[in-house]
Amino acid sequence: MRGVDEETGEFRGDSRSQQRRDALETLSICEQLVALSEAQLARMPVPESLLPEIREARRITSHIAHKRQLAFLAKQMRREDDDVLDAIRDALDEKGDAARRETAVMQRVEAWRERLLEEGDVALGELLDQYPDADRQGLRQLVRNTLEERKRNKPPRAYRELFRQLRELILITGGPDDDEPEDPAETEPQ
Repeated sequence: MRGVDEETGEFRGDSRSQQRRDALETLSICEQLVALSEAQLARMPVPESLLPEIREARRITSHIAHKRQLAFLAKQMRREDDDVLDAIRDALDEKGDAARRETAVMQRVEAWRERLLEEGDVALGELLDQYPDADRQGLRQLVRNTLEERKRNKPPRAYRELFRQLRELILITGGPDDDEPEDPAETEPQ
């Protein structure tokens, strides 16, 4: 119950402002859950009792009705234990971090592919220095085929295969790019 504890003089429970902030945060979590695909939702630690409500919110297309269903879903979620909500928050945050890491890997792969196509053997030598397990002959052949495809205006089969090979190489071996700072000034002593 709200009010002041007679023994300590402290307030019991959260203030109305805090309760409202918590409710809005839960509503935000509901919106994120409804936006997930079925496969992503299956990996989330969502209680079985909430899954039909999430699916119903997805089904509704009317703006006001959708908003009302989200509010109902948030109300149901607030009835869950704090541990359940914390687990869902952590899983949603992890998804965001994983997506950022995946994007960083894709950008690194694309940068290596472009360097290999522009610089040729110089870039291949640097790639092999960082990733000694790379297949020199296979990568060189893919670079040659890609350049030949571009020259003849053919579909980019080798270009895509080069991307797949580089992505596999970087993901499996990790490599020194994971530990390097992005700003070279960070490595200089001051």
